Amino acid sequence: MIEVDHQISAVRRSVGTTTLDAGEARVISVSQTYDTDVRDLWDACTTAERISRWAMPVTGDLRVGGRYQLEGNAGGEVQSCEPPTTFSATWEYGDEVSWITVRLTEEGPECTRFQLEHVAHVNDELWAQFGPGAVGVGWDSLLLGLSLHIAGAPAMDPAEAAAWAASEEGRQFMTQSSDRWYEAAVAGGDDPEAARAAADRTTEAYTAVPEEA
Repeated sequence: MIEVDHQISAVRRSVGTTTLDAGEARVISVSQTYDTDVRDLWDACTTAERISRWAMPVTGDLRVGGRYQLEGNAGGEVQSCEPPTTFSATWEYGDEVSWITVRLTEEGPECTRFQLEHVAHVNDELWAQFGPGAVGVGWDSLLLGLSLHIAGAPAMDPAEAAAWAASEEGRQFMTQSSDRWYEAAVAGGDDPEAARAAADRTTEAYTAVPEEA
């Protein structure tokens, strides 16, 4: 059973900026603690068979310099790996290239914090239209999948996942996630009125009910 309120509240979110060689980039960060040791969480995040149980099937060479592809989603190149605490990779979707870094930190014998930082060059128009929730809601969904996996839930097949996302509970999850990204955007310095409008557009994009043919 998915406890939407609990999962939404369990995640920390932040929004900021950094400067890369090509100029200013946006940074979003998500983190959550899981009731398992760092090596188990590392295995869940870096082993293809386990990734497919909580995220989506992944193919490729999951080593430094190797390329990976998430089915129906992003691919990229593994840039660094320091087991069992840190890895980084490019995040390539269509013509867009951004960067992710995952850090795992022990917070107790059976408690590990997962943190993901996503850095991307985002043009001002796109940011004004959707804000951080454009990708943030997707990361929230993956953290939910990881949470269920670590708790021992069986793998959810793609059809079940899509059906849940379209359900009332799934739409509630997406709406609450988008609202929390609005809060993170404002805390990061965005204008509240503009951030609210962007969050509303993101919510609609994630929760719109497809029209019947």
